[in-house]
Formats: sequence, structure tokens, C-alpha cells
Amino acid sequence: MSFQSLGLTAELVRAVAEKGYTAPTPIQTQAIPPILEGRDLMGSAQTGTGKTAGFTLPILQRLNSSAAKPQGRRAVRALIVTPTRELAAQVAQSIEDYGKWLPLKSTVVFGGVSINPQKQKLIRGVDILVATPGRLLDHVGQRSVDLSQVELLVLDEADRMLDMGFIHDIRRILKLLPQQKQTLLFSATFSAEIRKLANGLLKSPALVEVSPRKITVDAIEQVVHPVDKARKRELLSFLIGSNDWRQVLVFGRTKHGANRLAKQLVSDGIDAAAIHGNKSQGARTRALADFKSGKLRVLVATDIAARGLDIAQLPRVVNFELPNVAEDYVHRIGRTGRAGREGRAISLVSPDESKQLKDIQRLINREIPSEAIAGYHPSKAMEKTAVNSAPQAPKRRRRRGSSSNRRAAA
Repeated sequence: MSFQSLGLTAELVRAVAEKGYTAPTPIQTQAIPPILEGRDLMGSAQTGTGKTAGFTLPILQRLNSSAAKPQGRRAVRALIVTPTRELAAQVAQSIEDYGKWLPLKSTVVFGGVSINPQKQKLIRGVDILVATPGRLLDHVGQRSVDLSQVELLVLDEADRMLDMGFIHDIRRILKLLPQQKQTLLFSATFSAEIRKLANGLLKSPALVEVSPRKITVDAIEQVVHPVDKARKRELLSFLIGSNDWRQVLVFGRTKHGANRLAKQLVSDGIDAAAIHGNKSQGARTRALADFKSGKLRVLVATDIAARGLDIAQLPRVVNFELPNVAEDYVHRIGRTGRAGREGRAISLVSPDESKQLKDIQRLINREIPSEAIAGYHPSKAMEKTAVNSAPQAPKRRRRRGSSSNRRAAA
């Protein structure tokens, strides 16, 4: 299978080749043809599967094939809504990369930065707009954007948007769009809430699903290091220093904890920074750029801040704390082992996290090997079943906490 065989034009195939991609991923193979046909689509895939190219490539082709020479100001014809600033920026970069040989214009708008430069670009006119919900509505309120001519709508990571409490903003945005349009909805999971949203939006959609469990099991080496909670930071510093790790993405549960851990690592002589929702957009962008370039050895992130981070060839992810929701473990470790590359996920697990570990093993239907590090054995042995027992049949997923609580933890 090649990108050309999926029906993409020579300009798009050329742009994809220039990015170093030779064959489409499963999500691209399944999603591109129905989108090119003009069908609505409901897709389930986590980041790292090539999902973004799976919708940006056919959107670019559809807009270009039906584009007339613009008379006056360009109208927004494609709207892509994402939950976080980082994901919006990365989707916008993909559109720029893949659309470099096409005469289409695009821009991205999100909060945390000045609204005026964004307004000027919107007023000049764009074909494709990538936006976070809040800032998009700010522009609607200031009349710098008109959504009445949108032909294609993408809701990316819809499950995370619901988790973050954006459902009311999404409903307001939907009221501003034409009834007749092509709609693409992507979500890591098809929860009852997502299905309800999709039923009200999509018309006879194509269903595309790439299992995150298979990706996790096949591509990523996973290991648990048992350790007392009070000694986790000490063990993390030891692992980074003794193994000379140069690029480590570390996950914690809370903003405060991420800040504290980054400062502690710096005091241990390890260049580190934290990213989370309370950081300014400038600080988040600088930290991510420094991490990608190798200036920072460690980036400490919360789940919401890290959702959608795309870091090429990231060798390892560390769970400093296990997530309370097992599915978030899959999202976290999916940052490594991308596009068939090797990846490693290390979890520092204290005795009080045995339940979370069991839930994760049930979800991925796999036992995660436990490897005690000499000198860091926990004083209270972890329950044997937490690490060494074979996973049982999956249980029905618990309801997530309220969106306000989840936002506060991020």
C-alpha cells in the first residue's frame, strides 16, 4: 500500500515523501479513502498512530480540488477543533508541511498568547482554521472569524474535550456552522458520551478503529520498578544518571507535583522543566522546544498538558505516578515506540498504587514485568498479585471524575 494508491494527488504524495514517510499507517489506510469520498467519519485512535495525517491529507485534497480562485477575503472552509494548545499547534504544523505545494492558506488560534496577531490573519482570510474552543469563541465574539461557510469540521480528541469541560463550548460552536458539512470525529475511546455526541453530529459515518492495546503491547517494552513513594525521586535521578538517559518524558498526576519534581531534578544536577495548564503558552513552547532539541534532559508533564505531544523518536517514558484511570496509561506510553520504532515505558510503583497497576494490566491484558533496583526495594512489599498475577478479564471502566476535578489535577 502506498499514499498514491489511496488516491492522494502528486503534490500531497511529494510532501509526504519529503517528510520521510513511505507507507501509510493503518489509521491512514482506513480513514483517507472515505474522507476523500466526502463521508462523515468516526475514528478511534490514540496519538502516535498517524491520525493527524489521516485527516489533514484528505482535507487538503478535498479543499484544493474544489477551490475556486478566491474573490476578496478567503472564507474558512475547514475547521479543526482540538482540546489543547500543543495539539492545535502540531495539527497546524502538519497542515503547513503537507500543504506546502498547494495554494491553500491556514492558521491556528489558541489562548495564552496575544489575540491581535491572530485577528489580523483571520481578517486577511484563511481556508483552514485550527483552534481550541475557548479562543475560537473569543474570535467569534470579536467578529474576526465567520464560520458560516465551513465545509469540513474535525473534532480531534473529542474524549479529552469532554473531560476538560468543553462540551458547552462545542455546542456553541456547532450552532455557528452550516447544517450541510462533512464531519470527522476522533476519540481515543468510544464512551457513551462520545457516542451520544457522534449520533447528533454524524450522518452514516464510516467507522475506523485502531486498537491502542495492540499498539501498546507490540511496540513498547514495559517494566515496573517497585519503590517506596518517598524514594521515587531519588530512584528516578539514579536511573537517569546511571544510564545516561538524554531524553525522558516523565508523567505525574498534578501541576504542583510536576513543578516540585522538576525543581528536585534540577537540584540533582539534571536539566528539567515542567509543563501543565498553569504554565504560560510561551513557557510551555520553550520547554517543549528545549526538550526536542536536547537542551532539556527531562520534561515533566501532566496528562492533559501532554495530550497530543508529538516528539519524534522519543526513547522512553517514565510514569513517576500511575494514573488513576487505566486508559491514561495507554495514552502516556503511546508517546514512545511510534511508527514502528522501539520504545520503553518505565513505571515507578509504590505499594499504595497496587490497585492502579492491576487495573492497567487488566486493560492491556498483559503482565508487566517487575524489576527491583538494588538499594531501592520498598520497605513494604507490594502485593504479589499487583505485579506477578496474570491479568483477569477486563472490568467495566469506572466513570471518570468530574471535569472540574480532572482539570484541577492537570
